[in-house]
Order: sequence, then C-alpha cells, then structure tokens
Amino acid sequence: MDLFANLAIGFGIAFSPFTLMLAIFGCFIGTIIGALPGLGPSNGVAILIPLTFSMGLDATSALVLMTAVYYGAMYGGRISSILLNIPGDEPALMTTLDGYPMAKAGRAGDALVISGVASFTGAFLSTIGLMLLAPLLARIAFQFGPAEYFALYLLAFATLGGIASNNQAKAAIASCIGLGIAMIGVDNNSGLPRLTFGNLHLFDGIDFLVAIVGLFAIAEVFFFIESHGKNTSIGVKLGKVRVPWKDIWDTKWTQLRGSLIGFVAGVLPGAGASLGSFLAYMSEKSVAGEKAGFGTGVARGVAAPEAGNNSAAGGALVPMLTLGVPGSGTTAVLLALLMTLNITPGPTLFTERPEVVWGLIASLLIANFVLLLMNVPMVKIFVKILSVPPWVLLPGVTMVSFVGIYSLSGSYFDLLLMVAFGMLGWVLRKLDVPTVPIILGILLGGHMEDSLRRAMVLSGGDWTYLFSSGISITLWVVAVAGFVAPMFLRNVLRKPQRITD
Repeated sequence: MDLFANLAIGFGIAFSPFTLMLAIFGCFIGTIIGALPGLGPSNGVAILIPLTFSMGLDATSALVLMTAVYYGAMYGGRISSILLNIPGDEPALMTTLDGYPMAKAGRAGDALVISGVASFTGAFLSTIGLMLLAPLLARIAFQFGPAEYFALYLLAFATLGGIASNNQAKAAIASCIGLGIAMIGVDNNSGLPRLTFGNLHLFDGIDFLVAIVGLFAIAEVFFFIESHGKNTSIGVKLGKVRVPWKDIWDTKWTQLRGSLIGFVAGVLPGAGASLGSFLAYMSEKSVAGEKAGFGTGVARGVAAPEAGNNSAAGGALVPMLTLGVPGSGTTAVLLALLMTLNITPGPTLFTERPEVVWGLIASLLIANFVLLLMNVPMVKIFVKILSVPPWVLLPGVTMVSFVGIYSLSGSYFDLLLMVAFGMLGWVLRKLDVPTVPIILGILLGGHMEDSLRRAMVLSGGDWTYLFSSGISITLWVVAVAGFVAPMFLRNVLRKPQRITD
C-alpha cells in the first residue's frame, strides 16, 4: 500500500504540465546528444547542468530534466552505431556488431525500430526494478556506520572505471587526482587551509560543477578544435522506416533477458551500461548458438545490447539514490547536481524527500513512453541531426558552459578554472586516463575522509574497526575483486572491438 501511495504522489508531480514539459524536452535533447558520436550521456548531462540553474529549477524538476536527458542519450546512441558504425557512446559499441550489417543490407529502418523497442523494454523494466528495489536497499543502508561507508566509498573507487579503463593503474591515478582536488580548501576539523597556495579563491574548495563541465564539456570542445571541425556524413542511407512486427515479437525473450542482465550490471557500482551491453550480447549469442549468425546482421544481435545498456542506465540510479554512490559516470554527474541542490542521496532521502524520489520514478515511467514514440516515427529527424557540422555545435557547447558557470558564481576565477579542467581533461584523455574517477574523487573524497575520521574516533584509533562487521568485510572483498577482475577480463572485452575494426 505504501508503494501505491508513493506512486500516487509521484504521478501527481509528474503529470503537472511543467514537469511533463521538462521530461519531454529532456527526452528530445537527450536523444540528439546520444545520436552525435562522441558526446554520450555523461557529456550531455554535464553540458546541460548549468541550464538547470539558469532556469531556477527546484530539485525535483532539475533531476527529472537531467535523468530524461540521460535516458534519451542512451536511446540515441544506437542511431550513429547503426548508420555510421560509430558508437554514440561506449555502451552502444555492441550495437554496431549487428546494427551496421543490417543497415548495409538495406534494413537500417528495421534496425533502428527494433533497437528503439528494445531500448524501451530495457529502460521501462529497469525503472520498475528501481521502484521495487530502491526502497529495500534504502532500509539495508540504515545499518551502515562509518566503517561500512568508508568500505562502500572504497568499493566505488575500486570498481568505477575499471571496466572502461584500459589500465587499472591509470584508473587508480585518476582517483588519486580526484581525492587530491577534494582536499583543496579549509579543513573542517583544524580550520587550516590545505593545498590553497595562498589563493583566497581556493579556500572554499573546488566547485565540482566547475570540474565536471571542464573535464567533460570543455575537453570535448578541445577535441573538436583538434579535429579541425571535420564533418560527419551518413555512411548508410536510412531508407523506408516501418515497424517489423515479426522481428519485434521474435526478440521478446531476448529483450527480457537483456533487460535482466543489464539491470544487475547497472546496480553494481562501476559496472554500468558498457558491461550490461556486453554481457547481454554475449549471453544471447551463447543461447542462440553459432547458427544464429550473430555479427552478420540479425535482429537479436541488435535487441540484446540495446535492452542491456538501457536497463543498466536505470539500474545505476539505484545505488546513487539509496547509498549516495554513483553506479556509472553519468550518475556521478547527477550526484553532483543533487549535492549542489542541497539534496543528500542516501536512505533518508526516501523518508525526508519522497517527492524527489517518487516524482523522478513516475517521470521516468512516462519518459520511457515518450522516448518510444519519439524514436520510432521521428527517427528520420534524429538521423538528420548527424549532419550538424562541428562548427555549429562547437560555439553552442562553449556558450552554454561559460554562461552557465558564470551565472552560478559570478566569478571569473571559476571560468579560468573551468578552462584549466578542460585542458586537464583533454590531456588525460590523450593519455587514456579515465576522467570519471576524478569526478568521483571530488564528489566523495570529503565524505570518505569524514567516514574514516569518525571510524577512528569511535575505535580510539584502532584500524581493525574498519573490518568489524560482516557488511564492511563483504564490501572490502568486493572492492578488491572489482579492482583485480578487470585485469583478467580485459582480453575478453577486447574481442568485440576486434570484430568492428
């Protein structure tokens, strides 16, 4: 009964004209961002966060808008994967294996519709999972003390970026950079400045929104400049768009299996949509057998990864809302948004701010249907977006970033700092160092330090207190396994990339 009562509250918020308009707008913009190769949901959400503040949105409205952009970008990533053989983002990589061969065979429209329906299935079922699982996990989280939270934060650092990074050492270096940046400012306990170098602008620390927009949006601008504004062109013509009912019906179990696998991968901190897409595709390939012709352009090869990566997107919201630990790079950006709005994700969020959680869940349920309606009849419009030249896109991204950050603080120093983070992000990506762990370090570094200090105070300085409960020991074991496992899985994960080359 509590579930239905909470849903009633959520739908009351979601069906308000303004919130509904925000969800539709976010879905549309997100699909465009996802369709443009290289941007992806993380960059898209980071670029648009300043827009939420310039619009003066409250916490619920801002979160609805940004998660709609997140879901829309996950939908849109399949468009360039199928037509250009260029993934819109990393999770869409697996879609190229069968999506592009279908397009070359004259079935580009079929592939786009099948992938759109599979994306809807994965995203819708994961939102249902979020609705059912998140309150249960929130109750478990009440058993967490400082030792458990320290182990949880360590788990996030050990696993986030492990699958996406080519080198665990580089992921660790990125985490250390983020933790170092989080230490900048006046220490809450001693009152002494740390790493400020006498600059008064740094006494309040680094605003994580400045870092996020710089590392994602401004770094992307630098990459556009480096590419000399090279235009993209449609590699395969779209042709006639129709609804292949038979293929959709034949892939129903594929979509369900992919959704389940993707949701589990999304809930695990650090696994995310990339792993969900990969596992969904490989498991479906093993179920179908060699005779199914995976890699030659089959409908199941398109449906499985799209259901998996969109389901993982919803699953990644579960640890973010209930534990305050992001399950993916994009949810790390969303976590920064919530913290900026003075909303602390965690178990108390469901009792203290139920309108935020249930308004979000109800809006996501509605947004999934909006995205389905957008991504089937309007797919030709989104395809034309792929022809937008970088010289048009570049000034828009730059303008939104600068105006948005300046509107928040009114400080020229933050603008210079944002450009500096952009240069840092550009250099790190050239060196193949992941930037998501840096963001995670900036976001969670202070909380991790506070948890460690509280644990040491409670135990009188006894470090074994960090391993004093079954929950903390389990989290430590999973953290170590999450850091080491990618070293053994990397050869397996590279095989699909060789196929696309």
